Amino acid sequence: MDVELRHLRAFAAVAHHRSFTRAAEELLISQPALSRTVTQLESALSVRLLDRSSRHVELTKSGTDFLTHVEHVLATLDQALAAARREITIRLGFSWLLPDPWAQRVANRFKETTGASVALTRCDDPLGGLRQENIDVALVRGDFTAPRPAHAVHLYDEPRIALCSQDSELSRLERVDWADIPRWPLVVNVLSGTTGPWSWPAGQRPEQIIETANFDEWLESVAANRGIGIVPEIAQRRISHSAVRFVPLTNAPPSPVSLVCLPHAQQALIRRFLDSAVSAVNE
Repeated sequence: MDVELRHLRAFAAVAHHRSFTRAAEELLISQPALSRTVTQLESALSVRLLDRSSRHVELTKSGTDFLTHVEHVLATLDQALAAARREITIRLGFSWLLPDPWAQRVANRFKETTGASVALTRCDDPLGGLRQENIDVALVRGDFTAPRPAHAVHLYDEPRIALCSQDSELSRLERVDWADIPRWPLVVNVLSGTTGPWSWPAGQRPEQIIETANFDEWLESVAANRGIGIVPEIAQRRISHSAVRFVPLTNAPPSPVSLVCLPHAQQALIRRFLDSAVSAVNE
């Protein structure tokens, strides 16, 4: 039998902890599986590396000598992997207003745990960018239909707020109810907007819809008083435009924020990114 990397990592973990139980917890495998792996290594080498006769696991002399070389091999391998990953970048596509401080947290956490970096790529249609392989992971707000065979991960929900021109009658109200929004013309970003006529049941939808193709067109249309817009509350502290006003919105359904990815050559690394992204939400 050939000695594999899993054998070396298993032996090193047991030697470090002097315990099969704690080593199995570190490696996220069962204790019987770990014991079999170490036994396979000893059989392949035809030498006993661990003394299991005492109350605590101890290294034999051969095990002590072998551990020195194993630690050197694993350290060199980890350095090589880190050097290679420094050249790897995961491209995160977004249409507008990356969540903060989530974006900064996930980029830092991902780099610390993998050595790879995150490139932030602005695109009007993140799902389109994903299908065209211009990005590796898409950040998507609102309800959407993921392209097959995409994998979607829900991060959290954002509350909504209304946005209007300083000249709109809505700007004079202290707040507005979700059920009253259809009274006004609604400006919609058809590519990546979080709110549109689809957000209301049939028969309760705004009668007048002004369609725009991206965030900038949407914002300027609202500022020009062509209609009102609905956005996540993050926009209140991120949008700076002298001609618009924010109005608190009551009884509005929250807007989901998700990450979407397709099967990829770097699938294992993308899974690590998704793990970092979910962890960063809870920090």
